[in-house]
Order: sequence, then structure tokens, then C-alpha cells
Amino acid sequence: MVRKYSFGNPFPTDAVIKHYPAEQDSLPYFAIKEGSLYYPLPADVPVYGLGEQVRGINKRGWSYTSNCSDDPHHLETTHSLYGAHNFLLVGGSSPFGIFIDYPGQLTFDIGYTQKDLLIITPENWDLDLYVIEEEDGLLTSIVHTFRQMIGRSYIPPKWAFGYGQSRWGYKTEEDIREVAAKYKEADMPLDAIYLDIDYMEQYEDFTVSEEKFPDLPRLAADMKKQGIHLVPIIDAGVKIKEGYSVYEEGLEKGYFCKEEDGTPFVGAVWPGRAHFPDMLNPDARRWFGMKYKVLLDMGIDGFWNDMNEPAIFYSEKRLNQVFDEVAALKGQNLDMEKNDHFLSLVNTLANNPEDYRSFYHEPGNGFPKIRHDKVHNLYGYNMTRAAGEAFEELEPDKRILMFSRSSYIGMHRYGGIWQGDNLSWWSHLLMNVKMMPSLSMCGFLYTGADLGGFGADTTEDLLLRWLEFGIFTPLMRNHSALGTREQEAYRFSNKAALRNIIRLRYCLLPYLYSEYMKAALNDTMLFAPLAFGYPSDPHASQVEDQLLLGESLMLAPVYQPNTTGRYVYLPEDMLLVTTSGPEDLRFEKMTAGHHYVPAAEHELIFFVRKGHLLPLADAAENVENVDASVLKVIAYPDTDTNAVCSYTLYDDDGYGKDYNDPSHLSVIHIEADGTVSCEGSEERTITPCFICS
Repeated sequence: MVRKYSFGNPFPTDAVIKHYPAEQDSLPYFAIKEGSLYYPLPADVPVYGLGEQVRGINKRGWSYTSNCSDDPHHLETTHSLYGAHNFLLVGGSSPFGIFIDYPGQLTFDIGYTQKDLLIITPENWDLDLYVIEEEDGLLTSIVHTFRQMIGRSYIPPKWAFGYGQSRWGYKTEEDIREVAAKYKEADMPLDAIYLDIDYMEQYEDFTVSEEKFPDLPRLAADMKKQGIHLVPIIDAGVKIKEGYSVYEEGLEKGYFCKEEDGTPFVGAVWPGRAHFPDMLNPDARRWFGMKYKVLLDMGIDGFWNDMNEPAIFYSEKRLNQVFDEVAALKGQNLDMEKNDHFLSLVNTLANNPEDYRSFYHEPGNGFPKIRHDKVHNLYGYNMTRAAGEAFEELEPDKRILMFSRSSYIGMHRYGGIWQGDNLSWWSHLLMNVKMMPSLSMCGFLYTGADLGGFGADTTEDLLLRWLEFGIFTPLMRNHSALGTREQEAYRFSNKAALRNIIRLRYCLLPYLYSEYMKAALNDTMLFAPLAFGYPSDPHASQVEDQLLLGESLMLAPVYQPNTTGRYVYLPEDMLLVTTSGPEDLRFEKMTAGHHYVPAAEHELIFFVRKGHLLPLADAAENVENVDASVLKVIAYPDTDTNAVCSYTLYDDDGYGKDYNDPSHLSVIHIEADGTVSCEGSEERTITPCFICS
């Protein structure tokens, strides 16, 4: 059901792990003319996919560009974000998927220029194109086949499903200890504290400031005694500085990206003048990946990779050109034309396309050097691949947390992503909701947004509502930027509400972890649009603000300010759960159709699907203390058919890699009369919390 078509001389991205011989017949569905692919879009046929992108779950009506971009102030008018995920799923009566394995800039005009046309335009035609079809015509089957093509999704340690606190602005060991103490004082669960760029010595990768963090191993050990893991950031740029071993080794071995004349490319990021490791060179990639060992040896077991589009504040040669041109304007009357020229000089220093066209990679393996812009979207992917491959060598029996800002399909095997630098806007909360199913399609299961928003000043109600959705996302991290309002959960007036929402995450963990693991091991989606679960329901495909999570739940988050409820569409009868915390669970059987559902600011709502059940644990202060051997269940048996309501629970130690051990599986049964039983090698105590009849 997969057909591959090759054009030109494609660069080997390693996104697809299966081998497919190239077809010799003509490409189906699409016409090729004037350098673009054209497909006539039937009216009302939805188009899904593209992973991390702006706008809706249905991507019709806009033009999207795959071009990994550092754009924290993204709006509806944005075309590119931090990831490049070239998978589309065209619905309708004869659905099909298309993956364009092409690492350069690629535009998807999905009914923007002309409402009834899908137009796909690569910068050049060195690419592989895959068409995916399934006999059953189900969108979920097409996604499953695609996911099998690209390989199993990354599996993090179980502790990485706990709540994490981050801020660009934790500058010292004392700051970290204070955050941990304040969370404990507020009786709020916490599993991770993130270290942004200030922990490093002058922003040098794989260093620790002796002044600000004099004993990181001791700090890491002290935090682990409290169930808290430290997660430091690693940036892409290597500071140019004599005596800095990473710089000197990379220079000596020729491991940095080079100008056309062979001299190392000089750009600037946080440390100032920097070189960029050639992540497409296998030797350089292994060299960089093995550098994580210095922090692993200090007791660190989680990382986040940043600035790896790569972001470039300016290139040295372009900065010099701008200085020369600006100097020529000195003393002149800057009329409108000259002022516009002045602004264009200054405002185009960062992430300038000319800079990306000025340096090269040496990928080896018989492939000639290649200009960066032609493989731009692979940089972040291969930086994270460097770490992932090194972890397999350095810690073969242990899971290490890894997620990245920039990505390409294929990177999902080595780490997750966070959804980039967002803002404390309600629209970015809704964008977070809409991205989740698109990222699941592309294999990025371990993902989440900066809860509360990274840039700008959050509000208490926005943080509450964002956490009420964030307790369902695999990566649950509160993160904010230097200079913005401090938004740790303990700082707000209604600490009790925030505490209870975070505690709910730990109650839900047996289900969330189980569904994640089954989605990763079985190549299925974790989050899905309603249309995927109810393909024959014409209303389901119109719903953009409700999601299916795993087999049992439907989510309907509140994403607007000053509201005490929301409208919800139910494709079938469902069980409404309203809760303000672990000790407050209220239930209401609701019929299929349209409803207004109350949800006060301190409450969240979700739904259990008919014929399904939800296992819950007791709340805990961290993941380590969640007891999955003692569970309560909420169930909605299908009494019309008297069918047994069953759920297959996956649970393991959260650290090892024996994923396929059958002892990790238990099956919970609820009979129509309410009788509860559990089958499996692990002993579990299962008690009913609520059984809908």
C-alpha cells in the first residue's frame, strides 16, 4: 500500500527506515507542471497533517512552508515554525497519505491560492515521494502504515511524564533549591526542574559555571532524593574561545560547518561568535553526541536541545557588511526610503536566508558536500540524533529524557519536541490543542507546549486553563522567559486550584503512560481528531477544539478567558467527568449531540467514551510514588449489548527497555453488572470509582 517515487538525486535523510523500490509508472493523484505538484481538492474534503504548524487540525485554506524557523511571535499569518513535517493526509471517500522526503524548503498551498487546489512546491526536485493507501479507507490505517515506515517513536523515562518547572532566569544553584523548596512548601507535585542557558560557563556547551553551580553533581543528587530530576539545555552553537576544549577539538578535527572555501562558518548565538557542528557528518555527529557524557557523569538523566534550526543571531561577514552600509548613512537625512533601507539592514541580521546559503556540510558516505539551505531542515533532527545514538552507547540499558526545539520526521525516533517558543496568549493555548493530533500522525508522541506561555506575561486564569489541558500532554512543563512575569504555580492567589490540577496529572498517569506506550509500540496515534474515531459522523470532521486521547477519553478543553463553560459536540453517548481535583470527581451520563457544559475556572471536564474505562491512581508527590498496583476505575459499559468493558493496561518500571515483556500488560474487565476483575502477571487491586449504568 506504499508506493515510492524518486526524482533527481535525493539526499539520504534516513527518515524512512523501510526499503521501498522506486516505482516506474506515473505518479497517482498529482499532476506535475511548472515545478509543482497539483491535486484538485474536492469540496469539503479535509486535509490533515504537517505536524507542528499553525492554524487548524484541517489544514485547508492556508499556505504552509517546511523551513525550520525560530519565530517566537508566531501568528495566524505565520508560514513556518520550528519543525518540518512533510506528511499530509487527504480525506474524503478515497483517502491517501503523501510524505515528501525532502530536507529543503517546501511549500504546501492547501487551497490558499485557489480554493480547490493543493499545490506542493519544492525549491528543487531532488526528493523521494511516498503515496500511502489502505484498502479499508480508514485514516487511522494510513497513519499506522506511515508510522511503520518511519520507525518507532521515542520512549522517555516514566519520570518525564511528571510535572516540570522551567524558567529562563534560574541563574544559580540557590534559585533551583528555592523552586524545589517552594513547590514542597505548597504541597505541589514536581518531577523536574529545567536549567536554561545560565547554568553554563559563558554559554559554552557541556560546561557548568563554577561560580553559579559550584557542585552540580551534589545538587543533582540532592534533588533526586526529593524525586526531582535536573534537565539542562544544550545549544547548537559552539563558542569560539581558545582553551575551550569543545571548540579546540572540533576545529582540529574539522567537525564544524564550513564556508565554500573550507574555512569554518562564523555565526553568533548566546555565546557570541560561534561555530556550528556539522551534524550531517557521521563522525562529527558521534563526537558531539559523546560530549553529553560529561553531564551524564554528574547525575543528569535528561536534556533539551535548543537553538538548533539552527538559529543565527547574525553571521560575522553579514554583520560587517551591515556596519559598513550603516556607517555610510551617518549624518544623512533618513527619508522614508533611506529609513526603510536602514531598518531592513538591521532587522534582517538574524536567521537571514543568505547566511543559510553560505555554509556547507560534509555528509560523507560517498555523498559530496552540500550547501546548508538544501538540507536545512535536518539540522535539529541530527543534533538530537547525535545525542540519542550516544545515549544508546553510553547508557544502553537506561532511558534518557531528550527533546528538541527543531525537528524533521525521523527525529521522532531519538527524542520528543516541545512546541517552540510560544507566548502567553489564549490563541497559543488553542494552537497547542490543535497541534497534538498532527504531531501524533508524524510520530512525535512526546510533546507539549510551554504551559502558561513562554513570552509575555501570563495570567492566573490562563495558567489554570493551560494546565487543565497540559495534564493530558506527555510533556507537562511550565516554562517562561527572562523578563516576563514569574509563573511558578505556587506564586498565584488560588494555589489550591493549581495544586489540585497538577495532582490530577498523577492520578491520570496509569492511563496516560499506558496509552503512550501502546501508541509508541504499536505505531498508532495518541491524540486524534474526532473524525478519526467517528468517520461516518459528518459533524465530527467539523470539530477543531476537541480531541480523542487514547482509546477511552475525549478532551474538551476551555481555551477562552472569563468563561465558565463551553459548547461540546458528542458523537455518541458519553460519560462527563467534572473535577477540581482528585477528591472531587462528578459524573453525568450525556446523550449524543450538542451541549453546553459548565466548567468553572478551577474545574476541568473530560469524557469517557461508551464501552470504555479509565484507570486512576491516587495522587502522589512525584511519579516514583505513583502506585499503579492499586487503581480505581471509572467505566461506561455498553449496557445495550451487555458487552464486557475491558482495558489493557501497560505498566513497567519506567527505566528499562524491555518494552515487549508480556508481564507489562494487564487486562481490566468490568462486567455489565459492575463486577471488576484483572488478568495479568502483576497483582493489582482494582476498585470501582464510578460505573455508569
